[in-house]
This record gives sequence, C-alpha cells and structure tokens, in this order.
Amino acid sequence: MACPFPRMNLPEAVEWLRSDDLAGLGEKAHQARLAQADPRVVTYVVDRNINYSNVCAATCEFCAFYRKPGDAGGYVLPLDELFQKIEELVNAGGTQVLLQGGLHPHLPLDFYCDLLNQIKRRFPVDLHAFSAPEIFFFSKKFKMSIPDVLATLQQAGLDTIPGGGAEILSDRVRKAITKGKCLTRDWLAVHEEAHKLGMRTTATMMFGHIETLEERIGHLEHIRSLQDRTGGFTAFIPWTFQAPHTDMADVPESGAVDYLKTLAVSRLYLDNIPNLQASFITQGKQVGQMALFFGANDMGGTMMEENVVAATGVHNCSNENEVRKLVEDAGFVPRKRNTLYQFLN
Repeated sequence: MACPFPRMNLPEAVEWLRSDDLAGLGEKAHQARLAQADPRVVTYVVDRNINYSNVCAATCEFCAFYRKPGDAGGYVLPLDELFQKIEELVNAGGTQVLLQGGLHPHLPLDFYCDLLNQIKRRFPVDLHAFSAPEIFFFSKKFKMSIPDVLATLQQAGLDTIPGGGAEILSDRVRKAITKGKCLTRDWLAVHEEAHKLGMRTTATMMFGHIETLEERIGHLEHIRSLQDRTGGFTAFIPWTFQAPHTDMADVPESGAVDYLKTLAVSRLYLDNIPNLQASFITQGKQVGQMALFFGANDMGGTMMEENVVAATGVHNCSNENEVRKLVEDAGFVPRKRNTLYQFLN
C-alpha cells in the first residue's frame, strides 16, 4: 500500500528533524509503516556478516576495522575458514551471507568469482555481497564497466548487493571523511546498474557525524529518486556513527532520540521503499524495539557474526530466539524471511 500522507519535501523533513515533537513524529511514521507493510508482522533474517578481508586501499576516518596494505593484522580469510563459518550459519537455520571486504589492491577478479562460485556450489544461501565501493573499485582496477563487473559477478553466483559504503551521499561529506572511495554519483550508479540487471539491493545511511541535517535529507532524496526510476531497493537501513577507536573519536555521537527521529523521517520520506530495518546492532536491543513504533517493520539480521561495528567496541549480535522474543514482546508477530523479504515460516 502507498504511504497515507502527501510526499514529504526536503524543508519539511528538516523541520521534523529539528522538532521536539518526538511522539507526534513517531505516530505519523508508525501510521505510514502500518499502511506500507503488514501491520501485524515484523520480519528478520538469520545471517552472518563475513569479512573476507580487512585490507583496504581507501582511508575512512570513521572505520576502526580496516588495515592498510602491508599493515600488521591485515588478512584474507582462508577459504576453509570461510566455508566453516557458512556451514555453521546453515546448521543454525541461516539463509543469508553478507560478504564484504576492503578495497584490496592485489586480489584478482578470479578470486571473487571463484569465491562466489564455490559458496553457491556448497551451500543453499543467498549471497548478499560486495558493497557499491567494492564494485566501483573492481571496475577501475580491472578496467571493466560497472555493468560488466556486475554481470560477471552475477553469473558467478552474486544474488543481491548490500547498501554499505553509502555513509552520507554528499560529496562534501565523503571527501572530508574518506580518501580513495567512490563519490555519490558512483554509489548511485552501481545500484542503478544492478537494478537494470534485475538485481535487488538495499540502501543504508550512516549519520550523526559531520553532515548537516540538509545533507542527511539530501541523502534520502537521492535514494527516493533512484527508487522512483528503478524500484530496485528492497529496504533502507539507517544507523548512527559509532566513534570509539576511529580517527573521528572526538565527534560527539548521536543518541537514541536522533536515531528514532531520523528513522521516522526516513519512513515518511522514502514512501516508495516498503521495508525499513531497526538497527539494533548499533543502537541496542531496547532501542531496536522502540524503532518498531517509529517506522521500522524489520529487525534486520541476527548477525551470527559482525566485525565492522564490533571494532568500535559495540557488541549487539543476537540469535534467532532472542530476536523473535524482542518482536513478540513489542506486540508483533515475528516472521523469518530471506534476502528478498519473502517469508520462510
């Protein structure tokens, strides 16, 4: 169903972010969520986030996980170890492998294709892999067009693309906090080309650092505009910047109120994206429950493993039983889903 409110514009969205009417905003977003997604159900996926490498040629001041080429602690995960992780996921009833790494300067294209191919031959999982910065990096490194890179990876077994690496889709922000990483138009181009190939993707936003409120809503405008053209996004996932152990540790972190307000505005602004995830991995489980009344209809993944946020010292991974109880205690019916938001139970 469509959002029950007129389409929100940028000044109105900024005004809501500045508003003190948290309850009024939450109620408005909840009404939109009830109209756009099953009002009784909250979905979740049993997944594992496997980082095949932490070596990265880019420099992101907000990242505590990456290692520069040649640094101590840099790794490429041995295939036997990677396969063992996926086997543990499958044995626990998991269906989604979120596979991401840094922008490794030395791995050949065959490495990525063989990795996808071998996983698909061994395991009945959805491969939700390679963020837009990775795809854009592959395009430059292997001197291939973005559509050709995507088609090659799709043929090897890639199912969908995660929304990572979006941060804030403003070149001012991106140039200030990253070096050697794709800009706004490049991130959008990867997702648009993936949609043209029939690949579904997700969109994300990491907010609460150096962006203005106008840039935060500008990010939503980019996502909404692309979705108007392609309809290829399955979900939107916003979360707050986690500062500890990063080069931006002096930046004050956003709290739960800013998160809930931004989530609610996202639901209202993104009237063409049916699913919004509650990011309990970064916000904590109680705020994750509250998010279900501020526009979210999905609890995201159980995250049997998560390394990037954990590198900042935040640990909120869970299991299927706990996620189901969180949903039930909030008054909803939990439904296990796959990457495409199809019910599995």
